[in-house]
Amino acid sequence: MPRSNGAECASPVSTYHPLNRERILAILDGMVHATRLESESGRPVEVVLAVDDDERLLAAYTRGLDPARRVLTASSTEVALRLAREKAPDLAVVDMRLGTSSGIDLIRELRRVRPEMTIVLCSAYMSVVAAVDAVRAGADEIMTKPLTLKEVIRRVEEGTAEKPTSEETPTLARVEWEHIMRVLGDCDGNLSEAARRLGIYRSTLKRRLRKYAPD
Repeated sequence: MPRSNGAECASPVSTYHPLNRERILAILDGMVHATRLESESGRPVEVVLAVDDDERLLAAYTRGLDPARRVLTASSTEVALRLAREKAPDLAVVDMRLGTSSGIDLIRELRRVRPEMTIVLCSAYMSVVAAVDAVRAGADEIMTKPLTLKEVIRRVEEGTAEKPTSEETPTLARVEWEHIMRVLGDCDGNLSEAARRLGIYRSTLKRRLRKYAPD
């Protein structure tokens, strides 16, 4: 068993349970009922707040949009919250990771500041657990990168964003990936502590994290 060189997490190892098929399907069912943006009720979008720590992506977001739309960009939670308060955007598109900050934490604050605003969480590596946390924090929709800001706006306005489905059986690789993401998130990204809880070597965990999330 590898030793942890990082800070200890608050919850004990004994509280963890495998994310089996039944639990994942239950989570997905909860997401379907918890999502507030119904498919039949599109929302007009004139002012968009795009939040990402990748400045190049933020620049790309502004290309190809209707000039009538106004795009506000922020690469930090502080700037994002200030723009939300001052400019009252109709839509916020938030990345999962914002440097050392969490997009989910930002969503929670944005929902408090602008209860009426539509909030979309985008990520290239979306786990079921993270998606559930985002919905509970106040996200209206969960979308997977890569996608353009134009596409996000279209889905929101037309109410055509895809909803999670509980009919698809997750693979064993997917279940393992979700569990790893859950433990890593609970350890605030501390690889050593996450590896200890998972019962694997830190090097093994790093190898698995280099892979793309399974289908």
